[in-house]
Amino acid sequence: MALFHRKRTADTGDTTAPAASAAVLDADPALAALTGDYTIDPAHSSIGFTVRHAMVTNVRGAFGEYEGALHLDGADPSRSTASLDVTIASIDTGIADRDGHLRSADFFDAESFPLMTFRSTAAEQVSGDRYRITGDLTLRDVTKPLTIDLEFHGSATDVYGAERVGFEGSAEILRSDWGLTWNAALETGGVMVSDKVKLIFDISAVKSAPQA
Repeated sequence: MALFHRKRTADTGDTTAPAASAAVLDADPALAALTGDYTIDPAHSSIGFTVRHAMVTNVRGAFGEYEGALHLDGADPSRSTASLDVTIASIDTGIADRDGHLRSADFFDAESFPLMTFRSTAAEQVSGDRYRITGDLTLRDVTKPLTIDLEFHGSATDVYGAERVGFEGSAEILRSDWGLTWNAALETGGVMVSDKVKLIFDISAVKSAPQA
């Protein structure tokens, strides 16, 4: 189910009609009803990552504490926005010693830079249920552009009467772009930790009640 679909124009046989007329967006009423502000639900979402370790396997981790908000525009997807604040100290890879190293100045330096933030600057529908959101990712006081590819999983009203939407997405970054450069050389060649990191987003967001 796509958030938006293109309006079909009548076939008049006029090949001189402006091409732009076939690209007018017409909101599906059911989906346009999703327009509004949403809060990300951390209890039913996850923000994680994978990174290659010792050139042979992947280490997976997640952040346990974060806050986020979405604004979905059912008439014009380019006006949709997203913001996210992630608490770096909440990183969890399942190994306490490794988590402590990641919080240290070798990596995230969580004491000096407690938050990782994302603020969207553009949004677009790519095709069908697939969307792309671009914004600024700030980490260790460095801000760089980030593009996240997303798949819309639909909407539902839960047992408590809350209206939810779901998205799943990912993005790849080079951690060195944000100053995370620590590494160690392997005797067999290569390095301990890959520069490339895959970010993974599985988001459930709850629609805010309209303000009186």
